[in-house]
Amino acid sequence: MLATGFLARRTVLNQPAFNSWSTLLRTARNRPTSTVAARVPLKVQSQRQFTRVYSSSKAMDTPADVFRGITDRFAGVTVDGREENVDKSSFQDKLTKSLNFWTTNKNRAIWFRVYKEQADWVPILAENGFDFHHAKAGVVVMYRWLPEDESSNLPTYAHTLMGVGGLVINEQDEVLVVSERFAMIPNSWKLPGGYVEPRENLIDAAIREVVEETGIRTEFRSVVSLRHAHGGTFGCSDMYVVIALKPLNLDFKRCEREIARIQWMPIAEYVKHPHVHETNRQFVRTFLDYQKRGLTLTCRDDVHQVLKKKYNLYYVEGEQQQQQQDQKNL
Repeated sequence: MLATGFLARRTVLNQPAFNSWSTLLRTARNRPTSTVAARVPLKVQSQRQFTRVYSSSKAMDTPADVFRGITDRFAGVTVDGREENVDKSSFQDKLTKSLNFWTTNKNRAIWFRVYKEQADWVPILAENGFDFHHAKAGVVVMYRWLPEDESSNLPTYAHTLMGVGGLVINEQDEVLVVSERFAMIPNSWKLPGGYVEPRENLIDAAIREVVEETGIRTEFRSVVSLRHAHGGTFGCSDMYVVIALKPLNLDFKRCEREIARIQWMPIAEYVKHPHVHETNRQFVRTFLDYQKRGLTLTCRDDVHQVLKKKYNLYYVEGEQQQQQQDQKNL
């Protein structure tokens, strides 16, 4: 929730304040028991394929006086603080021996996951050439690039926040709209939506946000549009994905904590309403154009052939292709 308003502000919250706000926001809602989207099911492979299991990391074989760590395919080493039993007095000595060992072993990036209870490691690591990479509640990750003849090409930490909006249109050609209690523009109307939670699919996030804010249960119809901006909260970029959903009920159950008003607004009124932002009007016009041309930006669940990880594949599908796929699923 608050994706279009909160992300647009330049105000920077400190991390503890944000975590507290986010936790209160999630626990205050009545979560649905399921937000499974109706999309194209995972393909069943009819032919046997040759596959290989790839291990992305493994425990490192080290002397007893060296941090054990986990190695990755880039010759990096990650030390998890909770896997190491070392106090502050002996930390410096073990770190020195470890750095010497890793340098001789031609390891490259060295990563330390330092938890709150090991906060006294931080200044020692900093004095030994480690810098901050990223932090989350309760843990900070510090790193040092060892090769002197090779420049560091380490990726930056996640720098983009994801938000979704649910474009819900009923059979009377009315759009589901909300007016937020803490809207950046008072009394404005917008689509229900908000942040995508960790490890949550875009479609599931849109379905969840709509039911949490309005009580309207929905199912997937089409991805509509994507808005990309920079300079948002915490200095991050912002991606906002609008997803068309079909309502399964019409009675509202307003989230009183965040939503001031809800209504079904006729499309003709919505695209001309003075309190609807032009970008939000464009989302509706885009979806109506898709319908006119028989197009759907659909989603298919699949599995990576090498990594064996599930992923979502989004692609444009014509009306004829949809009918063929529906017949296969019968």
